[in-house]
Amino acid sequence: MPHCRPPIEGGETRGSMARNLVALGLWRKALVASVRQDGPDLSARQMALLLTVYLCDPPHTVRGLAEVLNISKPAITRALDRLSVLGYIRRKRDTEDRRNVLVQRTVQGSVFLSDFSELVVKAGAVSPGDLAEIVKSEELGKLAQAEFNRLRAQTVAGDGAS
Repeated sequence: MPHCRPPIEGGETRGSMARNLVALGLWRKALVASVRQDGPDLSARQMALLLTVYLCDPPHTVRGLAEVLNISKPAITRALDRLSVLGYIRRKRDTEDRRNVLVQRTVQGSVFLSDFSELVVKAGAVSPGDLAEIVKSEELGKLAQAEFNRLRAQTVAGDGAS
């Protein structure tokens, strides 16, 4: 199984709710910017496959990609067909084992992902005001949960005293 690079760590986030909202907002902004451009729209499967080929160590085969992504070989083949037509990947027969087809990176695919990564970087520019609101919401949620737990403990203690 190929080794994939770990995600690049950003700043520390506070709490799962804030982290989830920031992550989803970032992904949405990047996708919206992407679909507004003149380039092709990739499906989630095609993008996952492309990122796997570019971020995980080669060699890549249909069987290996299907295993890594946990999807069928025919689904991988369909996605590779589209990515090949776009020029984002290249298929090459394995010279050591002619039964295998290797999936290789291309300059055009590298340029596409470089441009997409710029959209993600731009989308990640969270304003200090937005971050303050997210942190405030998270802190209020924690306070509410603590008060709920305190009241529940009092109720349980009161029931046990009867």
